[in-house]
Amino acid sequence: MPRLLSSMLFLLVSFNLFAKHDVIAHRGASGYLPEHTLEALILAHAQNADYIEQDLVLSKDLIPVVLHDIHLETVTNVEQVFPKRARDDGRFYAFDFTLAELKTLRVHERTDSNGQQVYPSRYNGQSKFRIATFEEQIQLISELNRQLNREVGYYPEIKSPQWHKKHGADISKIVLDILRKYKLDDANAKIFVQCFDFNETKRMRNGLNAKVKLVQLIGENDWGESNSDYDYLKTPAGLKDIATVAQGIGPWIPHVLEPDSMTSTGLVESAHQLGLSVHPYTFRTDQLPKGITSKKLLDVLFDDIKVDGIFTDFTDTVVHHLQK
Repeated sequence: MPRLLSSMLFLLVSFNLFAKHDVIAHRGASGYLPEHTLEALILAHAQNADYIEQDLVLSKDLIPVVLHDIHLETVTNVEQVFPKRARDDGRFYAFDFTLAELKTLRVHERTDSNGQQVYPSRYNGQSKFRIATFEEQIQLISELNRQLNREVGYYPEIKSPQWHKKHGADISKIVLDILRKYKLDDANAKIFVQCFDFNETKRMRNGLNAKVKLVQLIGENDWGESNSDYDYLKTPAGLKDIATVAQGIGPWIPHVLEPDSMTSTGLVESAHQLGLSVHPYTFRTDQLPKGITSKKLLDVLFDDIKVDGIFTDFTDTVVHHLQK
């Protein structure tokens, strides 16, 4: 009996240690299948992700679709299907196409400006993957959860809210209306809503009365994600401002980890003092710091720096690491 009790306690402790870390499938299982497709979602679910991310932009008919960018040519064959629909800057914008038109496009692995695959070792097939809507992903995750007795959560991102506003569309309100339709605008629901634009995060909470848990994404000022001052948001004063409206932050891994010494920058500790969860992005096995193994990086992030979760293109790698 003592040996059995000891084994049970060990399993319980192991489970609790594992359960406190969230594995967030970055655009689905994007290390294996084209990002944000329903197929990538299904694989991420099968790999035991805790959350699956949906980056959201609007179609011409104001339907949230799951795409990382407001542009289409880097992840679809839009230039072959609609060669004359580019804007003057040469880019193809999801907002210029109806959902029906977007559904005719084939999604492929992300490519650069020269048409070369960004991650050459990833999916090289020619299957006909399609763009998914936010509601399609909500319904699919919900059904997989029901049938498999799982509780995989949602992690949508409001993309480019100011850009959408300039085009006469309130993407945040549209997304929140969908969350309310599915009873997901709830602080107790397994969902986080993230955004790079701090003014929009504040507006969702205070202007649109969002009840859902919010995460403030933090980038670099020269990335052009928004007019938010990310240098300020990483300071104690900035984190305190974030804590008035959000439940967590989503920093870039170099924001929490000194790349040369592999030690904490102090951001995680400062955020934790304010009760903020920290979910950095993005762990990729095919884009590791020089001389650092996957195990070493994950050990430092989870055990030394003590992040609460991590975005990853390789859900299975992180889940297996935590289980061990």
